[in-house]
Order: sequence, then structure tokens, then C-alpha cells
Amino acid sequence: MMNNLIRCGWLNEDPIYINYHDLEWGRPEYDSIRLFELICLEGQQAGLSWITILKKRDSYRKLFCNFDPHEIVKLNLNYIESLYNNPEIVRHKGKIQSIINNAQCFIKMKNNGEDFSRFIWSSVDNKTIVNNWKNERDVPTQTKESIALSKSLKKLGFTYVGPTICYAFMQASGLVNDHVIDCFCRESLASEKHT
Repeated sequence: MMNNLIRCGWLNEDPIYINYHDLEWGRPEYDSIRLFELICLEGQQAGLSWITILKKRDSYRKLFCNFDPHEIVKLNLNYIESLYNNPEIVRHKGKIQSIINNAQCFIKMKNNGEDFSRFIWSSVDNKTIVNNWKNERDVPTQTKESIALSKSLKKLGFTYVGPTICYAFMQASGLVNDHVIDCFCRESLASEKHT
């Protein structure tokens, strides 16, 4: 791990967080299942810190079938109810139900011939928005793009996809490059193109 490099100021010293920042956050993601995972996990974060969700991410993957919507919708009621008391994830009924609901919405989109990745990337005209923030205090919590994406997802029935959640999702999945100017990750991400 390269600890002498300049990184975004929102990081703490936790190696899990540093690895996430260096290797994942802001890297363009085009796989529909991985994008679905990210939007669901960002919804789980609502009112909490991202590091809390990051530390539980492997449990979410295990308990929610690696975020495969076709498997999630097969989960039976007893299993779902057992999740409400499972300390491996955030024990919030509404948030847990949102993953199941969103899986149903994902499948409905697919059945209607709509690719989730193409839908998500169309919200930024299929090109990463590169911002020029000097420090993390300059970074907004939502933008016109995240507001529009939130409205579009809600119209399709998705839940826990407000404008702030959508902006965090856009940052995490590389629709937006919000690494601050001095962060060593910024330049490599700025050069990545949609494929």
C-alpha cells in the first residue's frame, strides 16, 4: 500500500477504506450487476458512514446472492425476515426490503429490454464527468444529474435512491470523478473512457 501519496481528505487511516479509495472509488463500472450492487449499498448507507457499509459488504454479498437480482427475488419470506435481526448487515427493515424491491425493478427493466448499465450511464451522456475540486469541502452532495437520475429510478419503482444517494453512487461507480485535484488517483481516472 502506498501511504505516502496524497489522497482525498475524506479518508481515514483504515486500510480497508484506503484500498477502496485507491482501487475502486471513482473507477468507471459498466457491469450491470456491479452497478446494481453499488446502488443498493449506497442506499444501505443512508444516515450512516460509508466505512460501516464497506466493512459489511462481504456479508451483504453473501446474504444477497452476490447482488444477482434473479436470485434475490427467489428469497423466501422466512429468510428475508431473518435478515432483519442479522448483525452482519444493517438491521433496518426498509433498507433490506429495498434491495428486494430494487431487484424486482431491475428484472422488470431487463424484461422490457432495458439494460441497467446503459440506463445508468445515459444519465451522464455515457461519459465520466470530471470535476476540479481543490478539497472535499467543495464537493456537492447532489447535482442536477443526480436529481434527474433519482427521479428516473423512482419512476421505475426503485427505493432508497434519493438525489444524495444517487450522487454518492455516481461518485463510487465512476460516472463522476470527484477525486480532488491533488489526489494521486485523479489523473488515471480522468483518462479512462467509456467502452
